[in-house]
Amino acid sequence: MRGFTILLLVFLGTSTVLASRREICINDDWQFRFSWQVQKDSERRVDLPHTWNAQDALSGKQDYHRGVGNYRKKLLISEELREKRLYLRFEGANSVTNLFINQKHVGEHRGGYGAFVFDITEYVDYGKENEILVRVNNALQLDIMPLVGDFNFYGGIYRDVYFVIAEEQHISLTDYASPGVYLVQDKVSKEQAEITARIMLSNYADIQNATLTLNIYDDAKNILTKQKDIQLRQGENQQEEVGFSINKPRLWNGKKDPFIYTAEVLLSINGEIKDKVIQPLGLRYYHVDADKGFFLNDGHIKLKGICRHQDRAEIGNALHPMHHDEDMDIILEMGANAMRLAHYPQATYFYDLADKNGLIVWAEIPFIGPGGYAEQGYVNQPSFRENGKEQLKELIKQHYNHPSICMWGLYNELKTEGDDPEEYVMELNALTHKEDPTRPTVAASFLGDDNPLNKHSDLIAWNKYYGWYGGSFSDMGTWADHIHHNFPEYKIAISEYGAGASIYHQQERVKAGTASGWWHPENWQTAYHIGNWKAINERPFIWGSFIWNLFDFGAAHRIEGDRPGINDKGLVTFDRKVKKDAFYFYKANWNKDEPFVYIADRRHVNRIVAETTVTVFTNLPEVELWINGKNIGKQKTDAYATATWENIVLEKGRNKLEVKAGSTKQPCTDFTEWFLQ
Repeated sequence: MRGFTILLLVFLGTSTVLASRREICINDDWQFRFSWQVQKDSERRVDLPHTWNAQDALSGKQDYHRGVGNYRKKLLISEELREKRLYLRFEGANSVTNLFINQKHVGEHRGGYGAFVFDITEYVDYGKENEILVRVNNALQLDIMPLVGDFNFYGGIYRDVYFVIAEEQHISLTDYASPGVYLVQDKVSKEQAEITARIMLSNYADIQNATLTLNIYDDAKNILTKQKDIQLRQGENQQEEVGFSINKPRLWNGKKDPFIYTAEVLLSINGEIKDKVIQPLGLRYYHVDADKGFFLNDGHIKLKGICRHQDRAEIGNALHPMHHDEDMDIILEMGANAMRLAHYPQATYFYDLADKNGLIVWAEIPFIGPGGYAEQGYVNQPSFRENGKEQLKELIKQHYNHPSICMWGLYNELKTEGDDPEEYVMELNALTHKEDPTRPTVAASFLGDDNPLNKHSDLIAWNKYYGWYGGSFSDMGTWADHIHHNFPEYKIAISEYGAGASIYHQQERVKAGTASGWWHPENWQTAYHIGNWKAINERPFIWGSFIWNLFDFGAAHRIEGDRPGINDKGLVTFDRKVKKDAFYFYKANWNKDEPFVYIADRRHVNRIVAETTVTVFTNLPEVELWINGKNIGKQKTDAYATATWENIVLEKGRNKLEVKAGSTKQPCTDFTEWFLQ
């Protein structure tokens, strides 16, 4: 610890010669204890990101620990920082955070998934070590979203923390922890883009004459510079606007061309740069048609999406960039072009990855109903309603400039019994359009088609599990046709659909497991997705669909599948090591850029029935099968990238299956072995 603080002091001292902000990650070397550990020396070292109940919650213990954890750190503040403004920025802590500096209370943040910033300038002692104490509480409280959820509420400071040093005049850090720069796309077309840069400024010195400079870069080339002279008043969050236009802009065009300009905003006084903020500028326009679906820059795109929970085996929500990178690589491998980031704001880094890779994103607040469980997702009290609005503002303001985000989600699976949330949803919808008139709202419903709650967002989607929680695969198409006919004004999507699967549950026949039971066969999940995707794909009025879920995730109250505590609807296992058969069905259908071939049912190694069907997924037009070196023949793939050989009789003992597709010079191959008893 001493070595770190000395190094930090030197760094902070040298940083003062630069007239711009400095952001220093202070993740290392915190002392942690639970609130009930009051004995001396009960603390232990942790490094951030950190969560205290990952193992507890992931063990399947339904009453996993939810309470207060304390994080303490010493930070040496040099004398040279006296004329600066000092902040602590938290990227995320779940879910109520209280900050103390030198045992004095600085402030509180209520909400577990957004960033927040505290101004600590008036609380620090210069030239001394300062004690930072962060008390984080993840216990259920009736005035903080979410009240309930089919996922774990991990506790702790699970995202990065930064010590930020700014000049007395700077681009604001305290406008809901936003970048302080909003790039409003007033009108965008292929011919011209008209944009307003809305800039929030703070000044803690005398009134000053200042200059705002806006630079737009196309890669490294500066294509536009605008300047505006302003009078910088004292106080926080003074708003200034700089308008500009770009002729014949290169558009952010999804996965085809996820091009992003760079916007640089400089605040100067008498020629001296006081602050600089850089933000992405991805120009695009889009709309949703009730009959034809989603259009980006006038081009139709069928949104083929996944839902993602952020947690992972062993570490819960305490992710590092490499974890986000791995998740994005898997999403791109499958060929998805859209994501619903459920059911809460996720890390800024992951939105950045979506921008760079051209994915369409549905971002939402944690306004979550109970679905099929007990409890209520909404309590009609002023403090709850206000908290939801605050979290909505945080989501919009912090992520306003991400071109990938094309819709703001208002709620998931709310009920109308008891405190009816309809009026409040209307308020949230109005607030969203006030904060961002450029994007539509969306909601995920599980209510009846004509329920009034379905009518208070611009777009509406349903969570449908035909073939898992009752019904059959064909019901998806029947329901969709019915609602589109009866409510032609609805702009319809499928916000969730999926079935549980364990890679350890294998069976001869394709037969449904029991959703609430211990048997979740993998081949039923595969059949489920084949049947449901066909129904979705064949209906152009369904503007998008989002598989629930790409990854298995922690849900301590689940008592099902191959172990308690896991929702196993993922197409990929919780540890990201195994991609289930259904993943490769989608890859064959959605990813046409990377030729491959895959034998399904590969984990059903030990068999007792000789006669079987061999199923292969491939994005190539034809595939050839060998069994034990014998050529069984070629099959052309059907409209859903699937080839099958029926009535195949296995030999007693070991059977080696091999398939080849593509050119003879560089074929794609796959093989597996089955053993017939």
